[in-house]
Amino acid sequence: MNKTLINDTTLRDGEQAAGVAFSVEEKIAIAKFLDAIGVHEIEVGIPAMGKAEQQAIATIVNLDLQAQLLGWNRALISDIQASVSCGLQRVHISVPVSAIQIAAKFQGQWQVVLQKLRESISFAVDRGLFVSVGGEDSSRAEENFLLDVVLAAQEWGASRFRFCDTVGILDPFATYAKVKHLVTSLAIPVEMHTHNDFGLATANALAGIKAGALSVNTTVNGLGERAGNAALEEVVMALKHLYHYDLGIDTRRLLEISQLVASASGYGVPPWKAIVGENTFTHESGIHAHGVLQNPHTYEPYAPEEVGRERRLVVGKHSGRHLLSSVLQQHGIILNNEETQSVLDAVRQESVEKKRSLTPQELLDLVRVQQHSLATMAIKSDC
Repeated sequence: MNKTLINDTTLRDGEQAAGVAFSVEEKIAIAKFLDAIGVHEIEVGIPAMGKAEQQAIATIVNLDLQAQLLGWNRALISDIQASVSCGLQRVHISVPVSAIQIAAKFQGQWQVVLQKLRESISFAVDRGLFVSVGGEDSSRAEENFLLDVVLAAQEWGASRFRFCDTVGILDPFATYAKVKHLVTSLAIPVEMHTHNDFGLATANALAGIKAGALSVNTTVNGLGERAGNAALEEVVMALKHLYHYDLGIDTRRLLEISQLVASASGYGVPPWKAIVGENTFTHESGIHAHGVLQNPHTYEPYAPEEVGRERRLVVGKHSGRHLLSSVLQQHGIILNNEETQSVLDAVRQESVEKKRSLTPQELLDLVRVQQHSLATMAIKSDC
């Protein structure tokens, strides 16, 4: 098994998506499901948010899950105390490290940032906690300053550093270079935290892992602020098939947890969404469907069963005779060439009108109509 760890933050950064608010019951259900499929670490929330959040986190802590549980904190003693009160043994401490963030939050006083970081790390370490330090906006930080901050955090007792592409402005090449520099300079592991503002969250997460990062933040369905985060299902499946990393995650249940989070968040999954979208293993095009019927590997990078899905062949505007015949044979219907072409023409016309593929019942109704039409024409011809 590869030593790369998944640290899922659906319950923290995922819930920070605009309009998302999980109930205590939903948080518990998501945490239990993440644990059940083998996720290694779960960022359960922000204890400093108040009593309701602390109650939810404490309840999850008391579930005695196999996954490690982590609380997110600012570099404040009071935040760390709130995490301790919830029973957490692992804390993440976030500080801004780019000039723009330090100017906005600390009036440019980087010395104050370091002082608060040192105090909070010391407070946590003195209480026997595992400490992860996150560099907010690491991707826009001055490289030497960022390294100085991380080396200091390492010296003060931090056990991991989270490299945050907070506004998603990196590409995989820049990510690799920046993370490689950190990995070769540190004794503690690096964790990736990527955002999807340019659609590169998963790609950048993979680039960071390729550069030597040993942990990666994900969210189910890519849920998160603005354009979201690196999606759990995308990162896990990419690592499995592109890098051949065995993370010990039960990928067969990725669809289930996707549906759970979609329901809890109130945001559905687009049908074209990678890995868990409804169309991922749905084939309509005649060329594609013909290939898949001969050999699924022609147009599928992995088997649908790996992620809890089934292959679907549907008929629509782009379907051909071979696919139509194959689908109808599943319903015990065999047409001659003339009937097949007649039904196919009708399928294409109705699909354009409906702007979608046809349901099985709609297809069967069309077959009956076309067969009746052809039979009527044959009778008139005989007369």
